[in-house]
Amino acid sequence: MTHTAGFSASEPGWRAWLIWVVGVAGYVLAITNRTSLGAVGVDAAARFDADAATLSMFAVVQLAMYGGMQIPVGVLLDRWGARPIMIAGMLLMAIGQTTMAFSTSIGMALIARMLLGAGDAAVFPSVLRLIATWFPAQRGPVMVQLTGIVGMTGQLLAFAPLAALLHTTSWTVAFGSVAGLGILFAILIFIVVRNHPPERSADVSVNTDTGAVRVVTSTIDTGVGIRAAWAHPGTRLAFWSHFTTPFAGTAFILLWGMPFLTAGEGLTPGQASAVISVYVVVGMALGPIMGDLSRRIPHLRSRALVLPAVAVQAIAWLAVILYPGPAPLWLLFGLAVALAMGGPASMIAFDHARTHNPAHRLSTATGVTNAGGFLAALIAIFLIGLALDIQGAGTPDTYSLDAFRIAFLTQVPLWVVGAVFIVVERKRTRIRIGMDPPRRPRSER
Repeated sequence: MTHTAGFSASEPGWRAWLIWVVGVAGYVLAITNRTSLGAVGVDAAARFDADAATLSMFAVVQLAMYGGMQIPVGVLLDRWGARPIMIAGMLLMAIGQTTMAFSTSIGMALIARMLLGAGDAAVFPSVLRLIATWFPAQRGPVMVQLTGIVGMTGQLLAFAPLAALLHTTSWTVAFGSVAGLGILFAILIFIVVRNHPPERSADVSVNTDTGAVRVVTSTIDTGVGIRAAWAHPGTRLAFWSHFTTPFAGTAFILLWGMPFLTAGEGLTPGQASAVISVYVVVGMALGPIMGDLSRRIPHLRSRALVLPAVAVQAIAWLAVILYPGPAPLWLLFGLAVALAMGGPASMIAFDHARTHNPAHRLSTATGVTNAGGFLAALIAIFLIGLALDIQGAGTPDTYSLDAFRIAFLTQVPLWVVGAVFIVVERKRTRIRIGMDPPRRPRSER
């Protein structure tokens, strides 16, 4: 039998909920920071005189830093707990946005986005750690989805208030204001958040293979922890689930959605914002549904939830790409709904990571999992920008619908590769936990 690596056995008290509220509010700010460039992509292209490939590099270096920091952040969380890592993340994001506020060169802007990605990388895994240490294990799937739902409001804050603030004041004031919020939240987290309940002096680990309980003081060896996490097919299933489900929505919301809708499809900024808002709101609505289903059908998560979400996104994108002429508004809203499935479906990956890893490597496994989605998003954003440049449609003046259509086709191989690995690792995981019989050697068939 497989045990869930949760820590709390009793009902969470008011302090647990307060810590979660502060943590998830910090995650909202991290999402606002993450998507801030997508909200003002055209302004950024004008400020830095950047073509599509250069503009995509802003997002690529941010995501590369985010993905590259996931495993180190996971190891640091296993060693030090959530509170100091979240504080460091908030301060790094504040420094990054301050640099962005005053940068006028592409080089400084790239440094700013790297700092932002490094800080952002610390926040979501830290909130997952707080959920694991302060809430009962059976609440984990719903709490993770709820965290994702609330966090998505950060996208609305980026695409409406931040853009409005920039257009009514200046680039420096807008990004400087976000930096100030980062410092404020670092102080708030220092005051409110604690790594674990006061009745315990340390985290406890439930070994998912043996059920043995032991006190966790640190990850003994970083390499051992990473190798042990990746060696379990459940972690690899989590990685590929997170790789395949959210990248299309991330690329859309983080950089290319607004230019595609306005310069490509010819929507007004108000109509484009409405499509983006549908993406956010539907994602928030689907979160609790996905979380409850993940809790109720833990052995069918991949087949009944993850793979269908991937298929719906691919079908919706192909429908928009193949539509003769500009897509009607109803089809673009349908695309937003389909892409919105990716976020809640990606959260199921963390259920896999939590289910199949003991607590002393929980955050390491979470980091491995989280890196998957942002690796795919990094590749997708870069390929879309590269495809636009190759077609000679790399600047706002040369964007065209046909060029965007071809560019977005670069997402298809990522869906195919990810879906194949999900199927393979799902089978291996079921064999590992005893749900399916081992494969017989060819000589015995």
